[in-house]
Amino acid sequence: MEIKKQKWGILSDGTKVHLYTISNGNMSFSCTDYGCTITSIVLNGKDGKKTDVVLGYSTFDGFVNGNLFFGALVGRFANRIGKASFTIGKTEYKLDKNDGPNTLHGGYKGWHKEMWKAKTIKEKNKYGVTFKRMSPDGEQGFPGNCEVTVSYFLDDNNNLTCYYTATTDRATPINITNHAYFNLAGGGDIGEHLMQMNSTKRLEVNAKLIPTGKLLDVKGTPFDFTKEKKIGKDIEKVAPGYDHCYVTEMYNPANKQCGLPLDDSDLVEFCKVREPNTGYAMSVFTNMEGCQFYTGNFVKAIGKNGQIYKPHDAFCLETQCFPDTPNKEDFPTCILQPGQEMKAKTVYSFEV
Repeated sequence: MEIKKQKWGILSDGTKVHLYTISNGNMSFSCTDYGCTITSIVLNGKDGKKTDVVLGYSTFDGFVNGNLFFGALVGRFANRIGKASFTIGKTEYKLDKNDGPNTLHGGYKGWHKEMWKAKTIKEKNKYGVTFKRMSPDGEQGFPGNCEVTVSYFLDDNNNLTCYYTATTDRATPINITNHAYFNLAGGGDIGEHLMQMNSTKRLEVNAKLIPTGKLLDVKGTPFDFTKEKKIGKDIEKVAPGYDHCYVTEMYNPANKQCGLPLDDSDLVEFCKVREPNTGYAMSVFTNMEGCQFYTGNFVKAIGKNGQIYKPHDAFCLETQCFPDTPNKEDFPTCILQPGQEMKAKTVYSFEV
């Protein structure tokens, strides 16, 4: 295994940005200290062909100017918070309304547009990069100084692990994920990808995609992936496409808090996706209660090597606490208290 570090770009204030590439011989991924963004995941096929299976841009400037969260780290709260506000105790906190009346992915100034301190890690059978940053009290409207660590590791078994931890000095919502857009064919419509989920329920949402608080059975509906089927089979029945939070087997109504207990046994397999033409497959393991399945319904961009990205050219699997958790008493809380440590872990396991 090897790690390569290179200068990648310079921000307008003169800050130097670096790109890190980690390879195990069968696959590689690249990430940057600008926003902890995963810029590529390259699989090496048996025929010697290399396939980049995530959407993005060919240049640093593309990621700086882009607004689609390609490969982005999302925080302080991933997904939506209804009416762009929440209350802790008797204090109401107001957030950015950057998604109609709601807050999406933390607001206008996302963590994927910030610089992070980076350190390369070389351990037995595991190479990667750890990023750290202090999110100050009041950033994005959230309370508390929040110290965050993000680690991306690759091992010899083609497992790309995303590990997130956070502590705070004031009670604050915390919900961190990565927003990689996957396409196991390297491009084109993802309708022929085959997906199977270990999930029998999803969250009901209103017209603004805010959860109502109800969990709905997926069996017999267009949302049912309990048996393997093509992603495109029922997508027209949920136009403009999937953008829904599924409930993982980690969910237990008796668990009152999301993202606290964690050891290597505290992971469940959420889903497996495979592409029949390339033969590539990926499985997703997580300790989070929810996973947002999104089919790139509004993607319109010129991406890597001049590719024209269109709606349904990729899918996202964003492991997370349930959306709008700060406003839902029945959901496992996402409020991190002083003295606690949030620990979230997701593994993308590739068959190359």
